[in-house]
Amino acid sequence: MSAPFGSGPLRIITADERLREARGIKGVLTGTSGIGKTTQLLTLDPQRTLFLNLEAGELAVQGWPGDEIRIRDWDVARDLAAWIGGANPAMRDDQSYGLGHFARVCASFGPASQLDKYDTVFVDSISVASRICLQWCKGQPQAQSDRTGKADLRATYGLLGQEMIGWLTHLQHTPAKNIWLVGLLDRKLDDFGKPYFSMQIEGSKTGLELPGIVDEVITLTELRPEKGEPFRAFVCTTINDFGLPAKDRNGRLSMIEPAHLGRLMAKIRGPRPDGAARLNFDLPAGVIAPNSPTTKGV
Repeated sequence: MSAPFGSGPLRIITADERLREARGIKGVLTGTSGIGKTTQLLTLDPQRTLFLNLEAGELAVQGWPGDEIRIRDWDVARDLAAWIGGANPAMRDDQSYGLGHFARVCASFGPASQLDKYDTVFVDSISVASRICLQWCKGQPQAQSDRTGKADLRATYGLLGQEMIGWLTHLQHTPAKNIWLVGLLDRKLDDFGKPYFSMQIEGSKTGLELPGIVDEVITLTELRPEKGEPFRAFVCTTINDFGLPAKDRNGRLSMIEPAHLGRLMAKIRGPRPDGAARLNFDLPAGVIAPNSPTTKGV
């Protein structure tokens, strides 16, 4: 089991101990509206999966026989993150996710051992979570101007970024559980009319930092080959032919994978070459540097 949050003397984790740890997969599943992100819940084991429903979009998975928690306010969202991820000793007792917060949540929800039956937590969606968080932030004293007493948008969005990053980071540190965060993907145009994709999250800070927090960023998209019918697939690697957001920290995935989240997790846990054997440091044949290196000033 991965080491949870804990205080105590410094301990060096040996290579054998680290290799024996059961590590959960932390990832973002994104895609345009209606592409079938929530439906990926059907590919997971219902007996070992907990569905955190913020979007009220369960119509797509109405027959799924698993457990669900419905979230409608930010206080409950934070309490659930503390309950799932455990206490963070770096926080004070009066701060979110600290020992005091965790104790209060366990007193209200029950012991965290109730969650031991779940291997995977499926959160749908972080787009809605950011809106709920923004609404909460607007009512906080920190979001009011000290001089005028009116709403301060800069302070509001600053608090939004802190809250969302803290929430996501705490979930990311959940020991030995898979955490999948579903998010809506927008297609936009830049100032030159060139299309690009970005996740639909309130505030810029969360969207910019989220890929660095999680292990996997997977985009569910529709691909249209020159011949044959269009099909849905996962785009999984940062360097891809479609300009879609993607990331594979694990190194086991191909650029395109079948649109089945359960099989994807099985492949992530599968064997791979050890060490530098899985890395290729050579440039393709015939590559020429775009600009000659300069030695001016050497």
